[in-house]
Parts: sequence; C-alpha cells; structure tokens
Amino acid sequence: MDSVYNVIELIGTSSDSWEQAATNAVTEASRTLSDLRVAEVIEQDMVIENGQVVLFRSKVRLSFKHDSDG
Repeated sequence: MDSVYNVIELIGTSSDSWEQAATNAVTEASRTLSDLRVAEVIEQDMVIENGQVVLFRSKVRLSFKHDSDG
C-alpha cells in the first residue's frame, strides 16, 4: 500500500548540545503527533551572550505518516 507523509520543521533548544536540542524538538513533537518517521537536522546555530555560548539550537525537519481517516 502506498503512503503519504507530512513534513514539518521545528527548532529545538538546549543549554547542553545540538544533539539535545534536536532530541528536545522530537520529544516535544511526539506529544501531539503520532507515527513519527524521520528527523533530519537541517541547521544548527548558537546563541551567544557576553562571549559565551548560552543556547544551542537545532532546526529539525520531521516527517510523520499522514492520517487520511480524520
């Protein structure tokens, strides 16, 4: 059977790492979306204050199976 997928972009943040920022985005998405399939990190950046990195940000493209029943 053929399938259709939705794709969204999210930005996750973490004070620890880009990996944790991406994980935070997926974890939050999984609270309201079901049948998550693939997460692709498409961009990373940092917030700097007073010469110090204070926040890691990861932009994630996330796909999930389209629910055509409702």
